[in-house]
Amino acid sequence: MTRIPHETSGEPNPLQALTLDRLRRRTSMKWRTYPEDVLPVWVAEMDVPLAEPVIRAVTDALELGDTGYPVGTAYAEALAAFAEKRWNWDGLAVEHTAIVPDVMLGVVEMLKLVTGYGDAVVVNSPVYPPFYHFVAHMDRRVVEAPLGEGGRIDQGVLEETFRQAVAGGKRAAYLLCSPHNPTGTVHTAEELSAVAELAERYGVRVVVDEIHAPLAIGADFVPYLSVPGAERGLSLMSASKAWNLAGLKAALAIAGPGAAADLARMPEEVGHGPSHVGILAHTAALRDGGPWLDALLSGLDVNRHLLADLLAEHLPAVRYRPGDATYLAWLDCRALGLGDDPADAFLHRGRVALNSGIPFGTGGAGHARLNLAASPEVITEAVRRMAAALG
Repeated sequence: MTRIPHETSGEPNPLQALTLDRLRRRTSMKWRTYPEDVLPVWVAEMDVPLAEPVIRAVTDALELGDTGYPVGTAYAEALAAFAEKRWNWDGLAVEHTAIVPDVMLGVVEMLKLVTGYGDAVVVNSPVYPPFYHFVAHMDRRVVEAPLGEGGRIDQGVLEETFRQAVAGGKRAAYLLCSPHNPTGTVHTAEELSAVAELAERYGVRVVVDEIHAPLAIGADFVPYLSVPGAERGLSLMSASKAWNLAGLKAALAIAGPGAAADLARMPEEVGHGPSHVGILAHTAALRDGGPWLDALLSGLDVNRHLLADLLAEHLPAVRYRPGDATYLAWLDCRALGLGDDPADAFLHRGRVALNSGIPFGTGGAGHARLNLAASPEVITEAVRRMAAALG
């Protein structure tokens, strides 16, 4: 029986609101990268209409001509209220936040505060590819601490990686993905507490990307800054992923009490980068978009179990463990004999676009990432095309 993660909101499933023909009228990356005969289930865009409070906030701003520069703490206040209601976390201090253009640019700014040229930034591979690209571009070294069994953080591997990263008195940071992309793993309070203890022991600063936090389905999300010992941590959060707002740029950097002085050193001009209209949209989503989010989460829960059933029937050699968060499915396709990049075969033989696992780092070869934020009909057709690629 399908597990419904939240109370019924009374709203219709947004994943079933739009036809494929209407979706193909979109001009964003998901719908314009490949020819029209390719079914796109790759990049993190959802096939949904926007939540009505978001539409209203943006429309009101445009009608008023309210398209200037951002100011104030409304976004942070909305996130703090959301965090207290959804995660039972009342420790998000609005005075210890700052607006940033988006999560990854915020990550860069936080890493600049706590590391220098050539310092190590530890990541848990396989992980979101921009972690590698942005860190390398800012002249830091990416050091992998691969995930362990079941896609969990391997504390022993992490400790050894920390030890090597700070050898000789060097500085290091740990760029944590929570919930984890691409596996959908939701780190437990015990795991995060162990991370905080290790980080303090070795002097490693933790910067955590929590953009998928509102999308926890099968387990309770735990904010990193809420666990004991995480006081010197820095978090990046956004309404972007949960409400499909990537084109309306805005995010928040949040400092633990021991990192407030670090955040205060962030250049003032960074706060000029976010979109004012984006901040209005994100604030409306967090304040008034809860029922829409609940409907989405219920739809995603149905889709992740649907995918498991479809793979068992049509592609039983593909290993898939439904993640407890995100709308991304991490598929182990190594038994199919398609080589290191099965997504390439699915694209060219089946005309379905998934993300290649290779850019996710160690542990990504032979894997592909599928976007579940689509209608059940699209998910069904995607698996049919994947199976056809083997013929």
